[in-house]
Amino acid sequence: MRLDKFLKVSRLIKRRTVANDFAEAGRVSVNGKIAKPGTKLKIGDIISITFGDQETKVIVKELNNAVKKESAAQMYEIIS
Repeated sequence: MRLDKFLKVSRLIKRRTVANDFAEAGRVSVNGKIAKPGTKLKIGDIISITFGDQETKVIVKELNNAVKKESAAQMYEIIS
């Protein structure tokens, strides 16, 4: 699954275009490397997202193309 789609489906970022902009600006990294929007994700990858001066790290637990709002949080686990 693409990084930008995962961020949108998991509701870490509300819109895919915003997720795309975050990645293009270098504010998203996967496994310690700055990632592009089309980066392919695997279960177990660590995603770091920088929101202003705050960084959020999550581990990918599931890759689903569509989920309901209630189960979106099951797609990842917050590390910090």
